[in-house]
Amino acid sequence: MEHEAGQHPRIPAADHHRDVNGGWLRPAVFGAVDGLVSNFALMTGVVGGAASNGTVILTGLAGLAAGACSMAAGEYTSVASQSELVQAEIEAERLELSRNPHGELAELAQVYISRGVEPELAHEVARQLSRDPELALEVHAREELGIDPNDLPSPLVAASSSFLCFALGALLPLLPYLLGATSLLPALLLAALGLFACGAVVARVTARSWWFSGTRQLVLGGAAAAVTYLLGWLIGGHVG
Repeated sequence: MEHEAGQHPRIPAADHHRDVNGGWLRPAVFGAVDGLVSNFALMTGVVGGAASNGTVILTGLAGLAAGACSMAAGEYTSVASQSELVQAEIEAERLELSRNPHGELAELAQVYISRGVEPELAHEVARQLSRDPELALEVHAREELGIDPNDLPSPLVAASSSFLCFALGALLPLLPYLLGATSLLPALLLAALGLFACGAVVARVTARSWWFSGTRQLVLGGAAAAVTYLLGWLIGGHVG
């Protein structure tokens, strides 16, 4: 698109920043890590109790299905409840704007004054922003509630992301057994690689280095598996 001489194209502020408020990234990351750690730990606990390969596979499949459904249901409920609360606050703000527009205008001007804007300019900015009711509502929601009404996370996106990523993570340690492995070693190696990779991927959207994040996730996941293996070994002998 061409622009008039001396003018620059308007670039939305979000175009050069990563999306940190979306409804898919957090449940996807936590789903994959949780699926891998929880199912691998569950399987190692069963192996520690001297269970048969068939039992290990059944346990892994049950852990995958139950965990994925539980994560999806939890994410949906959590995000939906949060969105409903936000919508209620937005509607309360909309009602207040219609009942007391002058008071809300003064309140918005005071927000800018508290940030260092000269009072006369702050009142003029607030007045101009308040001419459009929908724009005024959006500005008040951002300034007073700290939310963007146009960028609320989707419960369905969060739930589906969590379900799929948990299932993929949980499948990783189970895969060697499904392919015919008869010992924990292949699952252990694959799970270790997966844990490190998950941590490294998380580092791509944070300020941490990939090796630190990967190593941290490997240590935490390994510790969880070691604890459950020990419990399985201690309890398995008495149950058997």
